[in-house]
Amino acid sequence: MRLFGIETEYGITRNDAPEMDPVVESMELVRAYLAASFEKRWDYAGEDPREDARGFRVSGLQQDKEEDEFAKVDAHRPFSFHEMKSDLVLPNGARFYNDHTHPEYATPECRTIRDLLAQDRAGERIVLRAAQRRNQALGGSHVRLYKNNTDFHGHSYGCHDNYLVSRAVPFPALVAGMVPFLVSRQVIAGAGKVGTEAQESGYVPGRYQLSQRADFMEAELGVDTMHNRPILNTRDEPHADRRKYRRLHLIIGDANMCEYATALKVGTTRLVLDLIERGVALDVELDQPVAAVKQLSRDPDLKAAVRLKDGRTLSALDLQRHYHEAAYQALAGTDEESDWLLAEWSETLDLLANDRFQLIGKLDWVTKQWLLETFMREERIGWDDPWLASLDLEYHNVDPEQGLYLGLEADGKAWRMTTDEEIDEAIRNGPSDTRGGLRGLCVQRFSRQIKSLQWERVQFTGGFRSRILDMGDLFAPNDVQRCARIFTQAPSPVDALTLWNDGKDRQV
Repeated sequence: MRLFGIETEYGITRNDAPEMDPVVESMELVRAYLAASFEKRWDYAGEDPREDARGFRVSGLQQDKEEDEFAKVDAHRPFSFHEMKSDLVLPNGARFYNDHTHPEYATPECRTIRDLLAQDRAGERIVLRAAQRRNQALGGSHVRLYKNNTDFHGHSYGCHDNYLVSRAVPFPALVAGMVPFLVSRQVIAGAGKVGTEAQESGYVPGRYQLSQRADFMEAELGVDTMHNRPILNTRDEPHADRRKYRRLHLIIGDANMCEYATALKVGTTRLVLDLIERGVALDVELDQPVAAVKQLSRDPDLKAAVRLKDGRTLSALDLQRHYHEAAYQALAGTDEESDWLLAEWSETLDLLANDRFQLIGKLDWVTKQWLLETFMREERIGWDDPWLASLDLEYHNVDPEQGLYLGLEADGKAWRMTTDEEIDEAIRNGPSDTRGGLRGLCVQRFSRQIKSLQWERVQFTGGFRSRILDMGDLFAPNDVQRCARIFTQAPSPVDALTLWNDGKDRQV
């Protein structure tokens, strides 16, 4: 089974400082999670956003101008770039850092949906703990965090799902298979939103729509993530052996509060990738994908149909059913998780068509719509009332004392796959069968001996030369667990690496 993970940028506000500096506040929030002083150990050398999976390297990005403006401002700040980023690798193998104006939590790599949900929920509690510690320092409940994708002022921030994909799959095949699926995936994975929005024109109150990110999609393909945002991101940054693998980095997704929506968002995407890797042809090609994203999002009645290049018109549900039928034919019986996903995917599409209120507590856009419509009836207001935007925001508040969704969950009105005990365990440890858990183990056991880290590598100090745990091709569960046993038992990282490398040499 393939690996996947989620990166979530959290919205951040301070109710005592409306003119707060989000860069400084995000940095302070991340550092508040630390029990010790910050040490700069994340290695940015392996990050290259200009390599394009279509076989070329771009000379510049749309966001370069904005990054240059950031750099000018940052040059006058009393801290360095590394201090501003405040990059942490946590004991569960996750990455927690300041993505310039937002705290971001990236889960460790996961192999199962249950592990991913636990790690994603762990992220909510980790950022909440950081906020609580920051508020203790500030002397009040001033900092608030939101797991959403818009500030309702024309700015969007992302929730990116990532998948390990074989490089043997031609990139055009990924594009052809994924784009129609991603355009229609919002019927399952949309977080719901009041009004419309654009970076140029700002926020306009009014109609309810499925997705928070749809308004900000501007291209079918591209490497940019802050401007000219694409439906399918083409950045070729595998964080693995690039001769064998690529990383599919999707920026179109909404941040979900509902565990069920997260499970279907990532799980159905995994199934479609499995189809593409098997060479299954999916004979749908949208005529105008960017327009289709917005058209489908702005139709919560799910009646809108988008045009295909062959002249047919299909609704979002039609497109999803097309993918489900192909997945069922090719993948049914593959494994228990795939069969669960196929069954739940089918039932969800049927309920969306016939009785969507059974999906309250399971799909975010349905749950939020129900909450807002209930409130509107009680207060006798319409969709254009500015009051609704603040309620929309509070749906995503990660503080269980304030968040509308978490209040529903506490009342037992939300579907759960995880338990609180599993989430607590996910805060402490990463998955035992992926390199994410192994990365976290290195942090737990040998933190003081770590010189630098990347997703695919841990570099230790010691001896006359650096010692490196290379995880660029370390994906087989048995190999991961064998390496973890060595790092659990060895008295030092040098001893562990010696045993690990000797074992690999014997296998060769």
